[in-house]
Amino acid sequence: MPIISAHDLKKEFVERLLFDGVSFEIGEKDRVGLVGVNGCGKTTLFRILLGEEGYDAGELFRAKNARIMSMTQTIADTNQTVYGATLEAFRPLMDAEEELKRVDAELASAEGERLNTLIKRQHALREEYEFNGGMTYRSRTRSALMGLGFTEEELTKRLGDMSGGQRNKAQLAKVLLSGAQLLLLDEPTNHLDMDSIAWLEDFLKAYQGAFIVISHDRYFLDAVTRRTMEIKNTRFFVSEGNYTRHRELMADEQEMLRRRYVNTQKEIRRIEGIVEQQRRWGQEHNFITAASKQKQADKLRATLVAPERNTDSIHFRFHADAVSGNDVVVAKGLAKRFDKSVFCNADLLIKKGERVFLLGPNGCGKTTLLKILMGKLKPDAGSYYLGANVHPGYYEQNAAGLSGEVTAIEEIRNSYPRMSDTEIRCALAAFLFRGDDVFKPLEKLSGGEVARVKLLKLMLSGSNLLLLDEPTNHLDIDSREALEDALEEYEGTMLIVTHDRYLVERLADRVLSMTESGIESYIGGYADYIAAKQEREAKAAAEKPAQRSQAGEDYRAKRERQSAINRASGELRRAEDRVNAAEEELSRLEEKLASPDVATNYVKAAELSRTIDEKKAQLDKLYSQWEQAQEALDGLENG
Repeated sequence: MPIISAHDLKKEFVERLLFDGVSFEIGEKDRVGLVGVNGCGKTTLFRILLGEEGYDAGELFRAKNARIMSMTQTIADTNQTVYGATLEAFRPLMDAEEELKRVDAELASAEGERLNTLIKRQHALREEYEFNGGMTYRSRTRSALMGLGFTEEELTKRLGDMSGGQRNKAQLAKVLLSGAQLLLLDEPTNHLDMDSIAWLEDFLKAYQGAFIVISHDRYFLDAVTRRTMEIKNTRFFVSEGNYTRHRELMADEQEMLRRRYVNTQKEIRRIEGIVEQQRRWGQEHNFITAASKQKQADKLRATLVAPERNTDSIHFRFHADAVSGNDVVVAKGLAKRFDKSVFCNADLLIKKGERVFLLGPNGCGKTTLLKILMGKLKPDAGSYYLGANVHPGYYEQNAAGLSGEVTAIEEIRNSYPRMSDTEIRCALAAFLFRGDDVFKPLEKLSGGEVARVKLLKLMLSGSNLLLLDEPTNHLDIDSREALEDALEEYEGTMLIVTHDRYLVERLADRVLSMTESGIESYIGGYADYIAAKQEREAKAAAEKPAQRSQAGEDYRAKRERQSAINRASGELRRAEDRVNAAEEELSRLEEKLASPDVATNYVKAAELSRTIDEKKAQLDKLYSQWEQAQEALDGLENG
């Protein structure tokens, strides 16, 4: 039975139709990518599936009691720590822990039937608690947060003190750990570095439920999805396969529709030529033939389906106004620290025409390095220079330097006062700002629209060195491909910070990996970088066999010692349990011997006395075993 089933859903606002004819089903193990240009209605569709927003036509069915989780369901209490807020995904287990504590406390004083009831309740609670993952949920929470890029120190910080991106990551962790039958993930890779994205991919591949993911990250979509849904020009398309396969199938289908459309139009023109000819001949049978042929042409016209038009996308080119020297960027021993060291010993040499990508985890100093090269920050150590006749252009990942009240057309006019308004409007039109859109204040623009304004300014700069900091953030897939095309044709030099693995794979001549202790260089694209990095790490490990062997031996010795301690501790605990049980049994026998029924019956008293003597002898042996277990444990712990 499907978790969700949608039939011919339609959604429109007063000003425009978002989508129509949306039909699909989501099964228990489905992995689905939802794509489309910014503003096409993807997030609105998620809200409809969650029941947070209505629809104008069609039908929507949800499986009874289906649990659906979304990243829009925010963490309300920002006074909680990152770890504490994420643990709320396991609230039923936490409640079960509290009930177990209450039951355990009440057991200490309960008697009779109440005691039996509590023991049964305790047993049932423990079984359910362990079956639902009660023994591992805290470690799984910690693992998920660390996998998504949080540090040990950040786990104990208040959410209210964290950035919006970090709060989003905590919410993502909570959603992933919820165990819901269906996850609705809207741009989950935002704010994640490459290592965290790789962790998320592995998590989703192993996820036991279903998910629909909205993403512009093509590398990520190809890795985790098996079906693709697309909203395009208000219509809805579904393909079996990941994003790359979907594009191939869509291209094939559109080519088939184009040929059929062209051929059908030719046939209609041919038939209508016959109709015109028959009418010119003017005989009665000619009019009958003309009418019959006209019906044939009308039927063909009724079946005529035009191929899907391409969605509007930006089209532009970067150009370099001047030719630089051969050495474009040179740096030696750069270092920077704020409250703590960000990086040190950073060396750079970038030659004319190179396409270089700077990779590394969040917080390692990639943006800081670009700002140093642009003269916006001073290094604490080392030196750098830009080569002869180098004119850099800088793309910042945030909206720094843009005034919120200024309109799009004013922003370009202020930056390039020699351009006429006609030239500016033509340039803005190429970046999809048309009509009154050019008069929108920057503060009213979406993240994608602000990104397009910044790209336009960069295009107009004529720079022969591009320093780009996360240029594909906020861009939809069509805009990312347009940017890639422009960068591929660019004849200048580029240094790009990004987490977009698709961009790196397509364009990189060289990858720089940034660490606290310096920069490592790898020739080739992303796949080459991963392979070379793994080979380098394996080689470095092989060069230290003695240290590794000794470390392995130390580890094994420590593990064996700990195992021995655990065994000895277990044996001591079991010996104590046996002593306690024997003491309780001996106490009951002695009480029975003192009872009036036994005391007046010589035979029973004699038998019971012999049994007590045997139990005392067994107890002496148990005391001896307990002492030996205690001595063994003390020897291991103090050895």
